[in-house]
Amino acid sequence: MSTYDTDDLASDAPAPGRRSFLILHGWQNHRPEGHWQHWLAGRLGELGQHVVYPQLPDADDPDLEVWLAELARHLDALRGSERVVVAHSLGAVLWLHAAARGLPGAVGVDRVLLVAPPSASVLAGLPEIAGFTLTEKGFTLPGPTRLVAGDDDPYCPEGADAVYGDPLGVPARILPGAGHLGMDAGYGPWPSVLEWCLDGTAPLTARAS
Repeated sequence: MSTYDTDDLASDAPAPGRRSFLILHGWQNHRPEGHWQHWLAGRLGELGQHVVYPQLPDADDPDLEVWLAELARHLDALRGSERVVVAHSLGAVLWLHAAARGLPGAVGVDRVLLVAPPSASVLAGLPEIAGFTLTEKGFTLPGPTRLVAGDDDPYCPEGADAVYGDPLGVPARILPGAGHLGMDAGYGPWPSVLEWCLDGTAPLTARAS
């Protein structure tokens, strides 16, 4: 069983200087091998990093409270010189709920990357994930956070910078023609996100054409 597919996280103690990454997927995502998150987990593992890429319960019809409990469990198991969260789509909204609630474990995270979070208007209109609609305002994110999204994301038609970047004070990188930054937009291998994982100052750019 691969490192990022294990539930026995406590047994995988990282070596000194080794980072720990938690990768959170979105709605209806069953971690397909062609997705950039699957690719990222593999590349980080090959580089000797500790990677946790869990399949969250009932990805097609998720429950916010169940996902928050799973998030707390995985955060508690992270260890290493740096703890980094990379969250896509509904996983990014999950992280924002955790931040708004002050979820234990979130405060100790060193860096977070939010990728293509869907807007509240879209979430509210989809019965399977309407419970994830974020209504809290004015909360503070627990650590340095970056945001990257497409300028034509159908799941955030208002624009991720307007919905999330500006209100939360999060630096946003808006990529032209990147859609929802999923497989349908060609986001399999994505070297830029790997570079950011290894160096938080690295710019986030579009995939190679």
